[in-house]
Amino acid sequence: MNNCYPFVNTPLPYGYAALEPYIDEKTMKLHHDRHLQTYIDNLNTLMEENPVLKQYTLEELLMNWCRMPQRIGIPVRNNAGGVYNHRFFFEGMGIRRKDFCDYEIIREIEKKFFSMQAFMELFKKTALGVFGSGYAWLVWEQKGLRIMTTANQNTPNLAVQCPLLNLDVWEHAYYLKHYNVRAAYIDDWFQTIDWRRVEIRYQSIRTAGEM
Repeated sequence: MNNCYPFVNTPLPYGYAALEPYIDEKTMKLHHDRHLQTYIDNLNTLMEENPVLKQYTLEELLMNWCRMPQRIGIPVRNNAGGVYNHRFFFEGMGIRRKDFCDYEIIREIEKKFFSMQAFMELFKKTALGVFGSGYAWLVWEQKGLRIMTTANQNTPNLAVQCPLLNLDVWEHAYYLKHYNVRAAYIDDWFQTIDWRRVEIRYQSIRTAGEM
């Protein structure tokens, strides 16, 4: 994955229509090829205009934007966040596997939230509670698993929180198929989660000794 300047829009890890009937092909094309591409183009332009930024990876930009002058820091947060959040979202979906219940992350979720059903209900409630545009996240932090939200293209605090899963609740992520019914979109999105990818993320945190 291209993680430094110049950023490029890498292909989806599945076909545009692979998530049908839950997420439609047209939405996936527009979301990936237009919305994400705009954030990538804006971020590259910003870095071209401010060459000192070229030394940072995507994650480093997101951990250091608040130390930059406001005229640079805010656009960095918005556009680097748009790239990071969208990539993370797209990579967390795929054709659902039947063996996901065997993953260690599933056992951790059941231990923390008592059951997968309880987890999904809380995650849905949290995602529905995002006012306007933003994301719902499952992250690992010092006290264990946590469900949280971020507004607009803000990200979790990557210095202390390790994202495992996110849901884009901007209207452009679902409006063509689900109109303004965010709840129906969330229910369909649950059917597209690639728990193998979530498990890989979880195991990488363990390997890095961040747990």
